Amino acid sequence: MCAKSVDELQVYQKALKAADAVSAILKRPCFRQDPRLRDQMGASSERVASDISEGFGQSTDRHFAVYLHGSRSSSNEIRTQLRVAFGREYISATERDDLCGMYDEIARMTTGLIKHLRREDRRERG
Repeated sequence: MCAKSVDELQVYQKALKAADAVSAILKRPCFRQDPRLRDQMGASSERVASDISEGFGQSTDRHFAVYLHGSRSSSNEIRTQLRVAFGREYISATERDDLCGMYDEIARMTTGLIKHLRREDRRERG
């Protein structure tokens, strides 16, 4: 992998953008009435980017991939929470579809990066 900084990774940039989008909807009054879902959604969306960042700092490709698996799991989790928010009528179908689409793309990109790291499997990164 050629990236010298986590900020250079497109998947990380997309994860931050998606987290910002989730954060914006969590400011709505309806989410104040449902703190459990609000907190879960906020934590899941933040973990997607955080796990990528934390993994990037690991010393081996194998260790980085472990964190990417966590990021991908959080992408799946937030998609479920978005569907719950839609079911409770906190967000529109368009918002659900747009945000789920963002997290689908992040999950696909994460999977691609995991596959790349498995091929490289450098014992020492950087």
